[in-house]
Amino acid sequence: MGTILLSEIAGTAMLTLMGGGVVANAILGKTKGNGGGWLMINFGWGLAVFAGVWVAFKTGAHLNPAVTLGLLFSEATEYAPGIPMTFGTTVTYFLAELIGAFLGAVLAWLAYKTHYDQETDPGTILGTFSTGPEIRSKG
Repeated sequence: MGTILLSEIAGTAMLTLMGGGVVANAILGKTKGNGGGWLMINFGWGLAVFAGVWVAFKTGAHLNPAVTLGLLFSEATEYAPGIPMTFGTTVTYFLAELIGAFLGAVLAWLAYKTHYDQETDPGTILGTFSTGPEIRSKG
């Protein structure tokens, strides 16, 4: 359980830190990567996924509750080699992914705190941590 907890926390935190960091770098004002565009963001997220998987490879690198749920509802009997599907391991995966995502987001925010403090558009700040349509449609 300890290996799952530490591995998934570290991997998910790495994924979120690097992914959120590249978006913050691309859209927050006065950063070196400001205006880098979607290609920079996609490449950065690709590296973030690679780094997260590399850090958490021992436990199958779920890094996302959707992966854990997908495996849980599949015909698999193990989450990763040597890790059986039990209530305890499932809860540990979910808990570790939640903690890791929170830690990664906090670290990304801390890394760009001075840029966040100077940003006046709340939509830009929100855009570093979430996605949404460029043009809203209530329908």
